[in-house]
Amino acid sequence: MSKISAHLPSSITPFSVISQIARRIRIVPLIILLISTVPAWFLTEAIAPQVVRAYTARVDLAIDRLPEENYETVLRKAEAAARAAAQRSFDQDILVTDVSIIVTVQNYGAIAPVLTLEVSRPQWRSRPDAQNWATYFKTARSLLFFENSSNTVPAGSGVSTQK
Repeated sequence: MSKISAHLPSSITPFSVISQIARRIRIVPLIILLISTVPAWFLTEAIAPQVVRAYTARVDLAIDRLPEENYETVLRKAEAAARAAAQRSFDQDILVTDVSIIVTVQNYGAIAPVLTLEVSRPQWRSRPDAQNWATYFKTARSLLFFENSSNTVPAGSGVSTQK
């Protein structure tokens, strides 16, 4: 018993153009395709280089007051810490364009910000002095329960703005 069935033609008809293109694709070596991507990448970078991503470094510093220190001594210690942190931030990362530092002091459980230092790299390069760029918080002395015998910020501190 043999079964006879009619063979139906396929719905996919081979096109001579497609077969010619397929042969040509097989002829092109893969190495030429891989090598051509490197000059294309260089050309793309030369025409439209990547944007430099600069940013602001933010640093929060906390200082504990020692029993024998007065407010002026704590303030000098805060300025030195802010100066070191600013210099370290600029030295560690070349993409940092600005530095923002907040120095807080703890005195027997009371914590308050004493100064903030905000400076750009060109400003710091021209004058690397924390006193020049610092902003002092005038209420910090009373918030930290220091004696109120002298209410002024010490002379020579270069106060830029009082908050």
